[in-house]
Amino acid sequence: MLRRLHADQPDSFAFTPENLKWAEGQMTKYPEGRQASAIIPLLWRAQEQEGWLTRPAIEEVARMLDLAYIRALEVASFYFMFQLQPVGSVAHIQVCGTLSCMICGAEDLVAVCKEKIAANPHELSADGKFSWEEVECLGSCANAPMAQIGKDYYEDLTAARMGEIIDELAAGKVPTPGPQNGRYAAEPLKGLTSLKDYDSGKTQYNASVQLATDIGDTVKRIDGTEVPILTPWQDSGETVKDRPAQTPPKPAKAKKLAEKNAPRPAKDTPANGSGVTEQQADAASKAKPVGKSNPGTSPEATGPESKPETLTTARAEGADDLKRISGVGPKLEQTLNDLGFYHFDQIAAWTQDEIQWVDNRLKFKGRIVRDNWIAQATDLAKA
Repeated sequence: MLRRLHADQPDSFAFTPENLKWAEGQMTKYPEGRQASAIIPLLWRAQEQEGWLTRPAIEEVARMLDLAYIRALEVASFYFMFQLQPVGSVAHIQVCGTLSCMICGAEDLVAVCKEKIAANPHELSADGKFSWEEVECLGSCANAPMAQIGKDYYEDLTAARMGEIIDELAAGKVPTPGPQNGRYAAEPLKGLTSLKDYDSGKTQYNASVQLATDIGDTVKRIDGTEVPILTPWQDSGETVKDRPAQTPPKPAKAKKLAEKNAPRPAKDTPANGSGVTEQQADAASKAKPVGKSNPGTSPEATGPESKPETLTTARAEGADDLKRISGVGPKLEQTLNDLGFYHFDQIAAWTQDEIQWVDNRLKFKGRIVRDNWIAQATDLAKA
């Protein structure tokens, strides 16, 4: 399914102070240089704040994580959990339409949504309170047919019950999620066939539904007023810097891990512009250190450094958009400009020693070779 940004976009986006504090906290969960790993929770928080994921929100998250905008958009457009268009102010209903649900009546649920909400998926209802879509498998096949509304699953649905749920939501009520036919979680429809005497710790509902009913938070979006769930070190008032450093792996193990985690090209695919394949790179890396005769086999440049030719300002025609190089975001572009690099042909001309000079002055080392800036800049300079 083709997923595009909505035609009508707001002018800007900013996290609320509470959500900004939360987002910055998420970024500290990852090692220095790996903050991009927080992209999914940050995008989700932005969506929870606005109701849907806007282009300014995606760009702001990318800026916070020092990512190129396109990389954040790739994540947002890949996962169906991210809504790229406005959704209902009360609820967005996602009806599972995959095999188990389809043969158990998903089409009837879709018909109810078309009748009560809008004729087409992603269209807002007349009052703006609801929207709907059909999605791929949500993993509750034993309770088919089902739909996800807000944060929770509504399972064992019938067309009549789906209509009632929509009416209840429209009236300001929050229907109890989980199975709608009275069974407990995914137990057999005709009753237990084993473990009949096991009821230790059994609550009224299964664990997720019990929590949802306890906090009354099934369709409510995150707005920053929630009580945060803290890890022990956060609850004690410590900061990330206060936490004890992890014991580094032994040298032999560290080397093995580095070799295992080093970026590798696909089989029979050139590792870089030199035409070196994975097999050739592997053989060469065992025979001699990285250098001009063996480019692209290490995530970090090594060896002596030599300062490249730099400029005090961009040429008369204006600076090139260095963000077009994969791996260069807004902050990294500014760093390159500060170092005196404004044009693709400057980067394309770097020698191995000059790569080392630039690499030593970047916050995240190794990405010049890893993302193959030289070949990218060479192609862009010719365009």
